[in-house]
Amino acid sequence: MVVDHGGEEPPFEQVRRQVSEAVTQGVLVPGDKLPPVRTLATDLGLATNTVARAYKELESAGLVATRGRAGTVVLGFGTEQAARAATAAYVVQARHLGLSDDEVLAHVRRALG
Repeated sequence: MVVDHGGEEPPFEQVRRQVSEAVTQGVLVPGDKLPPVRTLATDLGLATNTVARAYKELESAGLVATRGRAGTVVLGFGTEQAARAATAAYVVQARHLGLSDDEVLAHVRRALG
């Protein structure tokens, strides 16, 4: 995992996106453990709160579960979760490009045909 500290995308979002992509691509599978928050924060040169926020968002999306001392484990994707994650990733990227909500929806409508 790599974080672009000078990039437009916030570091927590970079971590969230990379873990999400690893799950969708099968690099991380259900049952895999994510590194502890402090370990990953140190490895990436981030504040622990930054990594904790990424993990919390991944948990809210249903991709991971935090199990106390057992750590954070990958749950995987169901169809609905995969669709939500893909949509959320698209919206984040579109907003970084400066698109309005109407423009985002127009692009989706065009893609749907």
